[in-house]
Amino acid sequence: MAQIVFDLDGTLIDSAPDLLIAANTVLAEEGKGHVSLAQVCAFLGSGTPTFVQRMRETVDIPACEQERLLARYRELYVGAVHRTKLYPGVRKALERLTAAGHDLGICTNKPMSPCTAVLRHLELDTFFAQILGGDSLPVHKPDPAPLIATFDALGAGKQIYVGDSEVDAETARRAGVPFLLFTEGYRKSMVEEIHHTATFEHFDDLPDLITRILTATD
Repeated sequence: MAQIVFDLDGTLIDSAPDLLIAANTVLAEEGKGHVSLAQVCAFLGSGTPTFVQRMRETVDIPACEQERLLARYRELYVGAVHRTKLYPGVRKALERLTAAGHDLGICTNKPMSPCTAVLRHLELDTFFAQILGGDSLPVHKPDPAPLIATFDALGAGKQIYVGDSEVDAETARRAGVPFLLFTEGYRKSMVEEIHHTATFEHFDDLPDLITRILTATD
């Protein structure tokens, strides 16, 4: 059996529409123009402070306003769940992996409070034995420490990380674990430019892909 850890935004869930509303609410309160969905997707991946920094810089808000805008964005972030959707096949894949006896976890740069809120909203929280958010440790991805800590909490088994981005790929590389790249998330580079063990474009394919990887490494 395996320990399978997932990234969240851009991997299991498409949360960008909710985060777009939160970002544009903050900007509207500042009397600034809005950002696009494509820009929000580009902001994601490196944690909430970096998201707000990129948002702020896009509309020329000075750095001295970072902490104030970050605090306001975090207020909105917890309730940003109503337009978030699972990627096709996610729930069925998690059910199959759980039924096969694999231990599942989440390692995300999303802060814990909005992470647990969206998991409860989508009724995914019961699938995961361990969840680490971007504020669970003093460091976050691509530092490998959160991923390693998630695996350690899950117990023994072959370790596999599933994500969608360059940050996830680098985290897996530093942790020395196989990385399965979901190609339909928020990546910014071509697939061939991103470190990976294997790729998949639909979650229907993930359980069999994991079986093949486990068989190849036995």
